[in-house]
Amino acid sequence: MINTALIAGARPNFIKIAALEKAFVASGHFKNLLIHTGQHYDARMSDIFFRQLGMPVPDMFLGVGSGSHAEQTAKVMTEIEKVFIDQKPDVVLVVGDVNSTVAAALTARKLHIPLVHVEAGLRSFDRSMPEEINRIVTDSISDYLYVSEPSGVKHLLAEGHSASSILLAGNVMIDSLRRFEKTAADTREHESRGLEDNKYFLITAHRPALVDDPENLSLFAESLLRLAELGPVVFPIHPRTAARLGDTATGRSLKKHPSVQLTEPIGYLEFLCLMMHAALIVTDSGGIQEETTALKKPCITIRPNTERPITIEQGTNELLPLDVEQILAAGKSALSGAWKKGSIPDLWDGKASDRIAAHLYEALS
Repeated sequence: MINTALIAGARPNFIKIAALEKAFVASGHFKNLLIHTGQHYDARMSDIFFRQLGMPVPDMFLGVGSGSHAEQTAKVMTEIEKVFIDQKPDVVLVVGDVNSTVAAALTARKLHIPLVHVEAGLRSFDRSMPEEINRIVTDSISDYLYVSEPSGVKHLLAEGHSASSILLAGNVMIDSLRRFEKTAADTREHESRGLEDNKYFLITAHRPALVDDPENLSLFAESLLRLAELGPVVFPIHPRTAARLGDTATGRSLKKHPSVQLTEPIGYLEFLCLMMHAALIVTDSGGIQEETTALKKPCITIRPNTERPITIEQGTNELLPLDVEQILAAGKSALSGAWKKGSIPDLWDGKASDRIAAHLYEALS
């Protein structure tokens, strides 16, 4: 048995680790040590995901909590080093691009433990994004690089990684989506909120460039007010962002608008159901670009770039600037059924985790 440390820190990590944990157990070759760093420590952002995704209780909970990027990364490194020294895993597996990912990767590398990065090779080429730095650093020190789309292979080869260390495995986030799609649909979350199929807009926003800048947040709120003229707007919102909305006139108007549902963060299954039945998803998230492509749902990403170009080239995603009229036009296009149809990328078939488990076992045997 290969003793494998699986590292989860933030909400998107849980979805990916859930699929990998299940595949590793099913293979019969891995003994998993599930480590929750506590980067997302609120029960609404963490506990409910573990329950809904059918994940075991973490073997280790580090409880690092919030802080600046440096503080959070340092806390994870300090605490996870103790675990690695005590548990002596044969390999450490990290996913995605959050602070927990790069912290665990650096610690494993310094302890000479083989390192696996799932979702490797993605590049926005925007180094003002903390996630881009985390991706570059983690890839640069990983032994095994599992890639979700062809652009990732191209980037890794251009950066000097050997072809033998790279596998285009597919998208593990879509593994979880396919596994829980029916269960999510059965929640009928949209109906419980009084929403009609393909008649409402679903919103997510979390990146500092959008929610920490008062001018940008005000403009974003104005865009949502305009969308609310076309149909209901559902915005599961982080409490910190909700508080900041109150500092702007448009934000205060958004909070009072009868067609806007500002809710606390919700569970994975409920959110997946809302995505499945929305007319348009408006986001600044990476993973949601992929999920909407897999669901063939219209999506606009309010960013100047994306590290997931296949969602635009082949899927249903489009990049838009923070421009009220362009966002409104996208809403009208989605409601009218004029949005591009898109197609599902190769290897986004619900079996990426199985391919990773098989490849990693062969590589380590």
